[in-house]
Amino acid sequence: MTSMRTGRVTEHLGHKNTKYELDNYGIKEVSKVHWNLTTPELYEEIIRRHEGALSDQGALIVDTGEHTGRAAKDKAIVRDPASEDKVFWGDINKDFSQDKFNALKDRMMAHANGRELFVQDTFAGAQPRYRLPVRIITELAWHSLFARTMFINDREATAPHQPEFTVINFPSFQADPQRDGTRSPTFILMDFSQRLVLIGGTSYAGETKKSVFTILNYLLPQRGVMSMHCSANVGDSGDVAIFFGLSGTGKTTLSADPERKLVGDDEHGWSDDGVFNFEGGCYAKVIKLSAEAEPDIYRTTQMFGTVLENVVFDPKTRQIDLDDAAKTENTRASYPLTSIPNIVPEGHAGHPQNIIMLTADAFGVLPPVSRLTPEQAMYHFLSGYTAKVAGTEKGIKEPEAAFSTCFGAPFMVLHPGVYADLLGKKMGQHDAACWLVNTGWSGGAYGVGHRMKISHTRAMIRAILTGQLAQMKTTPDPIFGVGVPVSCPDVPENVLQPRNTWSDKEAYDRQARDLARRFNENFKKYESGVSEAVRGVGPRAD
Repeated sequence: MTSMRTGRVTEHLGHKNTKYELDNYGIKEVSKVHWNLTTPELYEEIIRRHEGALSDQGALIVDTGEHTGRAAKDKAIVRDPASEDKVFWGDINKDFSQDKFNALKDRMMAHANGRELFVQDTFAGAQPRYRLPVRIITELAWHSLFARTMFINDREATAPHQPEFTVINFPSFQADPQRDGTRSPTFILMDFSQRLVLIGGTSYAGETKKSVFTILNYLLPQRGVMSMHCSANVGDSGDVAIFFGLSGTGKTTLSADPERKLVGDDEHGWSDDGVFNFEGGCYAKVIKLSAEAEPDIYRTTQMFGTVLENVVFDPKTRQIDLDDAAKTENTRASYPLTSIPNIVPEGHAGHPQNIIMLTADAFGVLPPVSRLTPEQAMYHFLSGYTAKVAGTEKGIKEPEAAFSTCFGAPFMVLHPGVYADLLGKKMGQHDAACWLVNTGWSGGAYGVGHRMKISHTRAMIRAILTGQLAQMKTTPDPIFGVGVPVSCPDVPENVLQPRNTWSDKEAYDRQARDLARRFNENFKKYESGVSEAVRGVGPRAD
């Protein structure tokens, strides 16, 4: 086995430490191993291997093939004695046998024989105290560039890299479901005892990113650190805000504030020292992205070092078309966080003063902004509510309630109550206020009412971050119980009370009670793992 960098034998982080050589994973007879190539070097390899094309502006364009998104149903966790009592087993965290994992691993490592491999020794976690050394081994050069972009590279490190977890991603290797016990030829398998993730049968790079996030969601809460699927920013005075929200709620848009510095856009931890980004890059959805609405993110699509997934382009001019969804609605751009102006370069900040939970309520009954007690914050965090509307997914014709616990159910390994309990404790320790902001519909449900004006939502966020809204008197919503401000600067008072925006008040009452029932039915899954105080703040459906 030869270690190569653009054809030259080279030293690499960890190369002198035989404990961390690739043959310790069972990888023994590859033709070349490229260790920690830089971005320009990886560009050269990607073009040489015909894995992608260059845009006219220097971004790299790749095609992920059949899989243009995560294969959530093909993800499983090895059931081992050390972790089986900690994992919240069920539809999300499906179990997998140790023997089947080991057998699949042996065949997968043999699959590497005669191939070129790419290794990136990276870190997850911008706070040194909680930084996790992660090794990413791939057969695609562009996957190595993705890993180098999305995770943290410690250029000042002099000690050999000693990975605490390894992700091995071979898209060309497919499982045999009958033999291997997988659901399909595609698999994302995690073994916490061997500190190893195996990915095969899919070229979608997001599987690597979310696998590392899942690992952190398992490890960090056991050290008293809250792991969060959220964005975070900080004001000039050092005041920190975090934004939870599912797709389509405005998490990225509302956290990208020209008057505040971005800590990160997707994954963070909250430790005794404050909030810190898990990543060194961003992975933004770019379908129909415009320079006017999202100028910073749009600019990255025109940059060297950005990886564009499944973006349509003209093969002659190499100009990209971000409006074309011929391949998928889930077109993506992976770019270094440093491509965005106005960031926190060290990737960490203090404790949040404000926690903002975003929801897009297509039923039009939740208040546009409300203050939550710590117990209500835990309840809504566990619920992770938003609504899907027609056009967002195939087959949806009417609004559908969607609940994703902790605003990131597919990646939460422990019982959701563990994460909610950490949220409540952190809020109490650091006197953080929590707000529920509805960016959805007003004046009626989807198809009758209208989407909340972005100018009103921005005014509410501004009033939260300046502290003005915390000074306003609130009244409890009669069904959901949350504290609704009686006024908010630059927002008409009738907008703040959703029932007042409906012409048919009885229709509002029916719709609100129906959504309350959905909340209560969904929450039954978590009742056994939370306190009576949290169970008692659910909405009233009677």
